[in-house]
Amino acid sequence: MKKTLIVLLMIFAAGCAKKHLPPPQEPAVQKETVKKETVEPVKKEFVKEVVEPKEAKLQESAVIAKAEEPSVLKDVLFDYDKYNIRDDARPVLDTVSSFLKKNGTINVVIEGHCDERGTNEYNLALGEKRAKAAKDYLTSLGVMPARLSIITYGEEKPLCTEQNETCWQKNRRAHFVVTGK
Repeated sequence: MKKTLIVLLMIFAAGCAKKHLPPPQEPAVQKETVKKETVEPVKKEFVKEVVEPKEAKLQESAVIAKAEEPSVLKDVLFDYDKYNIRDDARPVLDTVSSFLKKNGTINVVIEGHCDERGTNEYNLALGEKRAKAAKDYLTSLGVMPARLSIITYGEEKPLCTEQNETCWQKNRRAHFVVTGK
């Protein structure tokens, strides 16, 4: 009986042996012959950019706006823990409003910033209120709200990193970024 059992086990083991299959063959790839043609480069003197009149006008106004942008879009500063528009910020916002009215194809993102004092959550909320206050003032002057968007950075993007009142004042601001149309 032991012999029979051993023979059965050997037959069973032989039946379970792994079969070796040949590795799969890769399909034959036909190589295509590519003809190299010589192409002469186009001379710059013969190439002219085609711009539609309306598009050209938009590009021209964008170039003019970019030239004026640094001098016109100044930061609006805020008092500590406040988001109301200060008296010294009104002329700055009036100038921004005039600029935007004159350049109807330009959109602006108003960034709200804070100094480092306070929690991150509080400063994010305060930065949003500052950006919204600047947006509301500009819309009251006739700028279309659809051209203005707001974002808050709280204390995340300071202009100045020293820990004194002069530096903190620079960080409490609404900053304008032109985004185009």
